[in-house]
Amino acid sequence: MFRTRGRRFRRGRAFMKSGSDGHSMEALLTALKAVAEPTRLRLLALCAQGELTVRDLTRILDQSQPRVSRHLKLLCDAGLLDRFREGTWAWFRLAERGAMAGLARIVVDAMADEDPIRQGDLARLEAIRSSRTEAAAAYFRRNAERWDRIRSLHVPEREVERVLLDLLPECGVDDLVDVGTGTGRMLELFGPRVTRAVGVDLSREMLAIARAKLDQAGLRNCQVRLGDMYRLPMASASVDALIIHQVLHFAERPAAVVAEAARILRPGGRLLVVDFARHGLEQLRDEHAHLRLGFDEDEVATWCRQQGLVCGTVIHLPGGPLTVTIWPAVRIGAASGAAQDNSPPLKTASGVL
Repeated sequence: MFRTRGRRFRRGRAFMKSGSDGHSMEALLTALKAVAEPTRLRLLALCAQGELTVRDLTRILDQSQPRVSRHLKLLCDAGLLDRFREGTWAWFRLAERGAMAGLARIVVDAMADEDPIRQGDLARLEAIRSSRTEAAAAYFRRNAERWDRIRSLHVPEREVERVLLDLLPECGVDDLVDVGTGTGRMLELFGPRVTRAVGVDLSREMLAIARAKLDQAGLRNCQVRLGDMYRLPMASASVDALIIHQVLHFAERPAAVVAEAARILRPGGRLLVVDFARHGLEQLRDEHAHLRLGFDEDEVATWCRQQGLVCGTVIHLPGGPLTVTIWPAVRIGAASGAAQDNSPPLKTASGVL
């Protein structure tokens, strides 16, 4: 079940070097014991493919829920898997941080793709993903008219996305958060550029669609979380870039959303707020649940300044009854590593940052 080619173990050398940073013998033995069992090894390999629930894993392994849950708990306790709660569901994926995250990846990389057990597991996983993709497609078929009606009122999304891509560096962004991720389009757009990306949304239906799209795109560095935009599930000063794309007009307290975004930005971190300029299309309140009919240019800029951010030159993209506006901002302070060096300059009224 394991590969023997030396190139598969490049991560192993890095992991062994990191041992001097504090991999205790007890922790290492616990992790090694956790993977030294066939079912747990299969679970580790499956969770390396993306986020999966206990229900998904029981279907793939054809084992009982209690048994699978016990195995998952051991892998989580050993630091090999991450567990995330979403209402009554829990999602599991390969650990990304922590002392044993490197070991988890080494073990997975050492497994042979041609192993018949692994091939069977991956085939059943693909069937589950296909059903998710079909569910997402069905949702869009039911709601296509509603989405198309909104899109017809403003500049094409591809133009907005082109500008957004120009506002963040092509490399050097480790952690990106997309607030109100919806169907995960911003994760699809920026996923290939960043080390890790997390989309946060309160809609389980939207998160199901986003997960299906990320699976289809093969973006394993991207994940989604059930969460509140007023209380993001991230530590303060923990992300390099944050996007609030077409979200504020749904918010009861848009200034509080900006404040929460500023809280989790690292020094030198970038914020991109995308929304509509102020308009008078009252029908959007009734037909699409918009609470705010756009925003004045200085309104959002003031909220940024109140949170210690410097707002760059505001960009307006007219293209119909609605004008899409982009507010770029940065948290002042010394950024670490490549993120600072590779970031495109942020134009402001007083010069360039």
